Amino acid sequence: MAELPEKPQTKRGEATREKLIQAAAKTFYDKGYHGSTIHDITRMAGVGSGTFYLYFDSKISVYRYLLIEYGERIRANSAIAIQKSKNRREAEELGIRSFFEFVTREPEIFNVIWESLYIDKRLFDDFYHTFSEAYVSQLEKAQKKGEVRDIDPSVLSYMLIGISNFVALNSIVLQQEQDLDALIREIMKLLDGGMFTS
Repeated sequence: MAELPEKPQTKRGEATREKLIQAAAKTFYDKGYHGSTIHDITRMAGVGSGTFYLYFDSKISVYRYLLIEYGERIRANSAIAIQKSKNRREAEELGIRSFFEFVTREPEIFNVIWESLYIDKRLFDDFYHTFSEAYVSQLEKAQKKGEVRDIDPSVLSYMLIGISNFVALNSIVLQQEQDLDALIREIMKLLDGGMFTS
């Protein structure tokens, strides 16, 4: 996936860019990517249309930025959440909780992430491929320790991503379920019965 653009050199510039990013996220959530314009974004951010081009060269560039930033934030939150885990099972449970808490705070991530499938399929593929690659390395380590069954780690990574994504979308975003403990318990029942060695 493309690199993030360089950060502005001043605090004022950083604040303006952040306003544009937040406005873009809200605009894409409300109107969808194709229904949004740069004018919509700048109006919501409270800046002139020309200001947008000081930070991004097109609508797709700010969209790509949001997609990359969401991926980095989700992975960073997960890394912090699992750093003290004693084994892969504990890491899995803590990682799922971290993702559910993120989605509870920012449910619009699904609109931004999944709309990429219809904007540029490579963006969608890159987003999940990056997650899968990081997952695979952790699963392979757990398999070497005998904690995870002999399942193709690439296939397993996408299975785990799919479980977290669809449970979060259905239960947290669509049904407004707030009992994260209950959701996680049910997921772990499945993983205990099919993924872990004991």
